[in-house]
Amino acid sequence: MTFPGGTSVSRLSVYSGHPCPDGLEGGTPHLHTASTEAYVVVGGRGTLQTLDVAGPRETELARGSTVWFTPGTVHRAVNHGGLEVIVVMQNAGLPEAGDAVMTFPPEIVADPGRYREAATLPDGDPEVVAAAVRRRRDLAVEGFLRLSRSAAGGDLGPLRAFYDSAVALVRPNAARWRAIWEDTVARQARETAELLDALERGDGAHLRRSSLLESPPHSRWGMCGHLLAHDVADPVVRT
Repeated sequence: MTFPGGTSVSRLSVYSGHPCPDGLEGGTPHLHTASTEAYVVVGGRGTLQTLDVAGPRETELARGSTVWFTPGTVHRAVNHGGLEVIVVMQNAGLPEAGDAVMTFPPEIVADPGRYREAATLPDGDPEVVAAAVRRRRDLAVEGFLRLSRSAAGGDLGPLRAFYDSAVALVRPNAARWRAIWEDTVARQARETAELLDALERGDGAHLRRSSLLESPPHSRWGMCGHLLAHDVADPVVRT
C-alpha cells in the first residue's frame, strides 16, 4: 500500500551558504502543474515567496508554520537561518515524473530541448553536481524575478505565457501520469469506499489483514534544498 492518501513525504533542508543572484539564500522557484504541495516547518525560519495571478507575495515561515499551495503557484523557499521543512506532496509519483516546471527565462521554457538541458543534473562528482544545482537554481531565480517584477507592475502577460509554456512541456506526459494516479490516489479512494461498504455490512475482515510499513529515507538533491526522501510506492512491510 502506498503512503496515506496517495501522497508523498520528505524532509527538506533549504539551501544555504550560496546566495542567489538577488543575494538571498534559498531554493529553485518552480510550480507544479497537477499537484498541491504543503510545507510543515519543523525548524529555523525563512520566507515563502509565491507568485500567481493575484501577484507576488511573501509568507513568513517559522517552526510550526503550515502552508500549502495549489497547482500554478510559483514558489520559492528562502532560508533566513536553519530552515527545515516536512514536505507533503499530493499525487505521489507525479512530481518525480516531471510535474514541476522551473521558472527559467521564457526563451528556455518555450523550447523543450533547451528546458531539458537546463533542468537535467549530471551524475558523478558531488562537487560538480552541487555546482550544477546552483546554476540551475540561479537560472530559475533569474526568470522568477522577471515574472515577479512584471506582475508587481500589473503586467500578468509574462506569467500567463509561462503557464502556457509549462502546459506545453508536460502535455506529452499526461497519459502516463494518469496511470500513476489511477494506481495510487484513485486506487486508495476506491479501497476506502470498499472498506466503508464492508463496515456497513458489519464485515471487519480487513482488520485481520493489517500491517506495518516503513520507508527508510534516502538522500538526494531537491529543487528547494537537500532532501531526505522516502520511497512511498515500494515500502518495506514489517512482519
